[in-house]
Amino acid sequence: MGPEDYGETDDQMADGDGLRARSEQAIGEIAQALIDSPTLHSALQAAFGARDRALEAQQAAFGALNLPSAGDVERLERRVRSLSQRLEDAEEQIDDLNREIATLRRKIAAKGDKADAKSADA
Repeated sequence: MGPEDYGETDDQMADGDGLRARSEQAIGEIAQALIDSPTLHSALQAAFGARDRALEAQQAAFGALNLPSAGDVERLERRVRSLSQRLEDAEEQIDDLNREIATLRRKIAAKGDKADAKSADA
């Protein structure tokens, strides 16, 4: 379905395309002006500087209150996960040892039963 299906003429389409092109050019010029603006550059630097100072103040306040920061909590979480994994590995090794001990006990018991049977036959 084309523009002519909506009752638009070629002149109206050309006007729409021209308006679109002028709008895109105007937006491009505004964007370039903002990029080149020393005022905007200074404002962004000030905003980022304020953000950094706020983070430093927050860390100092948390430290003064003896509260952990988000980074501290993340490090602790990683350490707990690592410890949990190591504990699971140790549990698996203990289970393997228990199975080996049970197998050895059965073998020893079977040899003892054979020795008892031989001595009973003699």
